[in-house]
Amino acid sequence: VTKRENAPESEWTHWNWVSEGDLMLNGAYFLPSGSGAGAATSYARADSLSARPASFVPYVTASAGTLTCRKGSQC
Repeated sequence: VTKRENAPESEWTHWNWVSEGDLMLNGAYFLPSGSGAGAATSYARADSLSARPASFVPYVTASAGTLTCRKGSQC
């Protein structure tokens, strides 16, 4: 689930964000945007990461994981 509050709609509507087969719970929703929004889209090779050595994993996933959110403040 994504939240685009740091960018105006005029900007993020051009970002290619799609969701396929994701389960939304507890009022969560996803708003597709960009080219192909609203349709099942297969990403071209140019939109994908090329194969890299396993040693790259810590760098690629450094910001991955759950958010540490507190009630009443932004995540």
